[in-house]
Amino acid sequence: MSLTQEAPAAGNDVEEALKPFTVTVIIRRFDPETMEEPVWQDFDVQMFPTDRVLDALHQIKWEQDGTLAFRRSCAHGICGSDAMRINGRNRLACKTLIKDLDISQPIYVEAIKGLPLEKDLIVDMEPFFESFREVQPFLMASKPAEKGKERVQSVAERARFDDTTKCILCAACTSSCPVFWTDGQYFGPAAIVNAHRFIFDSRDDQAEVRLDILNDQEGVWRCRTTFNCTEACPRGIQVTKAIAEVKQAVLRGRA
Repeated sequence: MSLTQEAPAAGNDVEEALKPFTVTVIIRRFDPETMEEPVWQDFDVQMFPTDRVLDALHQIKWEQDGTLAFRRSCAHGICGSDAMRINGRNRLACKTLIKDLDISQPIYVEAIKGLPLEKDLIVDMEPFFESFREVQPFLMASKPAEKGKERVQSVAERARFDDTTKCILCAACTSSCPVFWTDGQYFGPAAIVNAHRFIFDSRDDQAEVRLDILNDQEGVWRCRTTFNCTEACPRGIQVTKAIAEVKQAVLRGRA
């Protein structure tokens, strides 16, 4: 078949991909000033396959209902502020393409679970950040670096904790955890991931401090290894593996 014969088919595929279609988005709404319980509200929006769920929320807010409340900032999967439940799974709205969902069915959007609901898709993140702060997620070294020099680290030493440096504190992992839903005292996966990042950092010499904090009934031992957190992480962090490594470190010390 010649190139001239193939061209129309390719052109048709592109044209088909650029056609808009109508999607029904059903959002779990809540306004503490006027409601006692959340309610579901549906909206019809015109989308393109390459649009994201965040684009649908923008269209609803800007063109249909300006009272819709949700968080977003960078819109490129870096800030983590637009984590929400989309079709029952924790995702970032800015990284979830419409074409990757079943558009023959409505798209259900609600706030992440386990944190106090403030309004619509917005939750109170303070309990989440409180746990994050409690594990002391910063470098602690007893000696200052040599004047004018950096703290040297080998490639292998960096690789030991490289995966857990990717966390963007979106709370998708923590709010996907069944233990966190039922136990508000549990540190949660994100806090443990950020502790892991410094426990295994060769430049840090206070690993035992963090391990002692996490060796608690509400620490790493509350993890039930359901892998929900790993599946939910938009950055692909092996969260369950990191938690298991912290458990081993509690028992045997940092390796």
